[in-house]
Amino acid sequence: MESRLKELRITVGKGAPEEETGPTPPALQGETVPQPEETVGAGSPIAVADRAIADWDTLARTLTGRRLDLLRHLRRHPAASVRALAAALGRDYSNVHADVRLLAEAGLIARGADGGLRVEHDAIQLRIAL
Repeated sequence: MESRLKELRITVGKGAPEEETGPTPPALQGETVPQPEETVGAGSPIAVADRAIADWDTLARTLTGRRLDLLRHLRRHPAASVRALAAALGRDYSNVHADVRLLAEAGLIARGADGGLRVEHDAIQLRIAL
């Protein structure tokens, strides 16, 4: 079975045509726009989703270093709960809970029906409009 790379593209600021990304959602909370599969390298399909964010400050407040570490950990090790994730990261439960809530609202963390947490994208690509 072929593995499939899933990429999230985020455009910061004006510069992404609305027909590609839809209206700019506040703080990454908009809907993703499914894109056709792209092919790279030896024909490996890439599933791409696009999002837009209003400005750099909003992005910087959302994707802090600790939150990126959390996303990287969840990508490799899905967690059964926020409590299990906090324990695995050695962080305070309330801080991890707040981070998970914000990242889930932004569409960067998926929650299963059983409460499990996972990251579905392999990479985040930023495009910053000047």
